[in-house]
Amino acid sequence: MNRIPLAIVGCGGMGHRHLFGLAELHRAGLSPFELVGACDPVTDNANSLADEAATLLGTRPAVVANYDELSKLNVAAVDITTTPRFHHNLTVDAVGRGWHVMVEKPAGLTARACNLMRKAANESGLVVSVAENYRRDPINRLAKALLDAGEIGIPRFMLHQSAGGGGNRMLISVWRHQKDQSGVLLDVGVHFADIMEYFMGEITSVYAQTRLHEPIRHNPAGEGKEPTSNPAGVYGRWQRTMPAYFEATAEDASYATILFASGAVGQYLEDHANHGQPIWARQIHGAKGSLDLPNDRTGRPIRMTSGGETIDDDRLLDRVPDFRLDEATAALFGGDRLWRYDFPFNETDRKLIAVEYADFGGAIAGKHPAEVDIEQGSRSVAVSYAMLESGATGQIVHVQDVLDERIDVYQRPINESMGI
Repeated sequence: MNRIPLAIVGCGGMGHRHLFGLAELHRAGLSPFELVGACDPVTDNANSLADEAATLLGTRPAVVANYDELSKLNVAAVDITTTPRFHHNLTVDAVGRGWHVMVEKPAGLTARACNLMRKAANESGLVVSVAENYRRDPINRLAKALLDAGEIGIPRFMLHQSAGGGGNRMLISVWRHQKDQSGVLLDVGVHFADIMEYFMGEITSVYAQTRLHEPIRHNPAGEGKEPTSNPAGVYGRWQRTMPAYFEATAEDASYATILFASGAVGQYLEDHANHGQPIWARQIHGAKGSLDLPNDRTGRPIRMTSGGETIDDDRLLDRVPDFRLDEATAALFGGDRLWRYDFPFNETDRKLIAVEYADFGGAIAGKHPAEVDIEQGSRSVAVSYAMLESGATGQIVHVQDVLDERIDVYQRPINESMGI
């Protein structure tokens, strides 16, 4: 089997998480890739990833600082896991060199950045895939199958509520609280935007109130304490070098009413400044019943209520006899018809990233289009910014107007800071 020469570009926390996902796919015997490069101008980060790769994959990729050095390795594909501010330039440059791209979410830092990526991808004919993992969760796949089978009838209403209990604590890193780097409402919001459109179809407009509740954020690791927001356990060493307290410039809460193209309505809450009881709710109500969906990456079951009966066990599978997970997901999670699973978060995280890689490899091979391409990735960015633009203007905002850059009150200073 001829493997696709791949480089990971950006070797910080997310780069390491992607390496763990690639290794998970490798262990399953399904990886189409050969990791040949670890690219990062911070040599310590690149060497750290290369050393991990040597242990996990059996070979050590070359350590390089930039694309010019990377081009000497004859790569065919890159996985861009830098901070979002650099996504558009790195993607445009990569496809200009003839490389396929998988880029972490958010696809670009603004709608304009995404449009530059879309243009480059469309002109090149190369694969540009966005690493969106929530929809790939086997439980969300089952939920989609139940919706498509009409088990709750035509969807009328979606409720999404997420409010952590972290108060003013830092979410993973300083940059996630900076407007010109990708605030939390974009960094996390694109996940939720994607899953809403996955289940319910395109979002056409939003009306939102947005807030910056906690202008000063606290990073306990900066005081030598244990990190409090450290998914997959890879960010702690970087968090210890970040300030214990810092100013946040990006809004941390959004409260919105959403309209879908189907006519269905959504109520949306995303609050990263909640000091009290955490909130989680994702429900879809239709003409015949409802789905109560668990938090992503937990493996907990769906609760479906229809016809006066509530089902939250393996009988869910009886309602969708043709439901099957794809080959990679089935191999990684232990079956092609799952209604629940039980893995630690770190393992689930790397399995879902492995599925992203499998999809990317299949798209490069021409087996199928990338499931989350740059078009869909751009829509998620536009939906997230529609809420922020609505909060800034006090108006209902249409997603297409954000995509077409007809409204950019909130984004304009970010674009100016990037020179685009």
